[in-house]
Amino acid sequence: MDNNSQGSGGIKAGLGGLFGGGAPEYSNTELAGVPLTGMSPLSPYLNVDPRYLVQDTDEFILPTGANKTRGRFELAFFTIGGSCMTGAALGAVNGLRMGLKETRDMAWSKPRNVQILNMVTRQGASWANSLGSVALLYSAFGVAIEKARGAEDDVNTVAAGTLTGMLFKSGSGLKGVARGGLAGLALSGAYALYNNWDHLTGSSSSSSRLY
Repeated sequence: MDNNSQGSGGIKAGLGGLFGGGAPEYSNTELAGVPLTGMSPLSPYLNVDPRYLVQDTDEFILPTGANKTRGRFELAFFTIGGSCMTGAALGAVNGLRMGLKETRDMAWSKPRNVQILNMVTRQGASWANSLGSVALLYSAFGVAIEKARGAEDDVNTVAAGTLTGMLFKSGSGLKGVARGGLAGLALSGAYALYNNWDHLTGSSSSSSRLY
């Protein structure tokens, strides 16, 4: 028995020397006093100081020169695609409503179904084209203003929204340009206010920003 104990002790010592020193042995009484929550000065189970494992801030492995948040150019693809899909869905619902309203005097038949389907596809394509164009203009203006100013903040958001509304309504004359600019200013201003609401109200909770 003694030989076996000495042999096992030698194996443990050899493994401890191989992996950076022998770990101290703890009795059951000492282990029972270790708290299950919180960080103790030295873990009895690992030969590692747990204080080195505590991270006060988030850490990311990023390429050299990369930002922790996506820029306007990366978000442009999501914005344009999402706007087209949203416009198609809303247009399809509106087309279905219009088709049912215009064919309410017709009996359920193939001509009525075809007419409703045509209205759904026509309205879906029209709404997708409109919202996609607005998203494309907004993204293009946002990227251009960001590159020109060399900064990324809510000023770019408001300026891009205002210019998008003005250009989108440029075919309606000066009054249309003014109304489009005001609409873009109001929408982009409301979006910027929403993004900064926690900061304005003094809340300490952090929120993700999408420009």
